[in-house]
Amino acid sequence: MNLAAAVVAVLAAAATVSARPPQSVPAPGTPLDAAQHLFYSGKYVEAIAATAPLRAVPASALAAYELRTSALHFRIKRLLGTGKDKEAAFKQCQSCPDLLKEFMADVTAGRVLAREGLKSAPRDEALLYLLAKLDLNEVWLNNSTLGRRKGFGLYKDARRGIDNVLAINPDNLRARVAHAWIDYAVDTRVPFGFKWILGGGDRKRALKNMRAAAAMKGEHFAEAEASFGLWEMLVAEKMTPDALVVARELIQTFPDNEELQRFVASGGAKKPPVS
Repeated sequence: MNLAAAVVAVLAAAATVSARPPQSVPAPGTPLDAAQHLFYSGKYVEAIAATAPLRAVPASALAAYELRTSALHFRIKRLLGTGKDKEAAFKQCQSCPDLLKEFMADVTAGRVLAREGLKSAPRDEALLYLLAKLDLNEVWLNNSTLGRRKGFGLYKDARRGIDNVLAINPDNLRARVAHAWIDYAVDTRVPFGFKWILGGGDRKRALKNMRAAAAMKGEHFAEAEASFGLWEMLVAEKMTPDALVVARELIQTFPDNEELQRFVASGGAKKPPVS
């Protein structure tokens, strides 16, 4: 396996179960909160539209870029389906080229904004995290969804950024989730000879850290991200009873999420797409 293919393997999944009690649907908050709720409800078209004007609001611009690129990625992923020939699927998708252009414009603008902020606040953990997450969004889109073998430099930058955030604040929930995904994937999906190049990995540590992240208290949508990540990992590991526990908790907060609905209704028999 070449190095680019090894990067693709980092975009994998796996893990364990949540200890957080079920959450109720929160009252409407800021426009960014509303957009995040749409995103975690699987309403990607609506989330893309909702985040568009927030890019012009200084207080929410960088977070909006990160959320919007995630929504654009997942919309493209859904449109392409689950076939193996990603390039053929992309060519047949009429709206995908325009969505990809929007993605690249937003990820570029978001990076510029984050780097500008870091000039005056080089240890700002929110800026460091969002810059790393924008890089990861591009790596995931190209390698996992589009099947394009590119982005090793971005992966290294993103991993370094996540490590820097955790060095500043080991309890940063979103960074812990991102690190657990990377740690697990490198250990379980990358050939032994390439693991050190990608920064190493440890499956047991990753499972332990994801369990801990999913049980942590934090900002509402950071908790949601941890729980969705845990659910996807449990599904990938075929730990269906535990995955159903997490899915039933999540569906109380995101009742319109159709993937959760199908998974719970089928008793976990149907594996949802891992996003």
